[in-house]
Amino acid sequence: MTLSTADRLAIGELVSLHGYLADEHRFDELHLLLTADATYDVSDFGLGVVEGLDAIRALWGGGSGEPPAGHHVTNVIVTEDADGVVRVRSKGIAVMADGATGTVTYADVVVPTDHGWRIATRKVIAHPTH
Repeated sequence: MTLSTADRLAIGELVSLHGYLADEHRFDELHLLLTADATYDVSDFGLGVVEGLDAIRALWGGGSGEPPAGHHVTNVIVTEDADGVVRVRSKGIAVMADGATGTVTYADVVVPTDHGWRIATRKVIAHPTH
């Protein structure tokens, strides 16, 4: 598969959707972001690997601590492996209500579905503060 410009734009918009769904607590719309059998690896935060849309919804809605006031996704890079696997790397920035910030890297594998591109696997890579 060779990614078209339209594919790349759609994938960029897909990854950007994360911040809107999180900040607006639209957890019931996670199917717009993830496949039904998605894997969400938040091991860097002590939360393990969460599998399946329902479990990921529960993770997002579980509220372990104060949620960020805003999630921002930037620096989106889309690549295609020789075997056709489409990977996306992006930076996530969280801004807390008190102004504190944090950043992560998202490492995703995205797949085309009947409803557009979706994230099949995501690893959230923590960046320790110094």
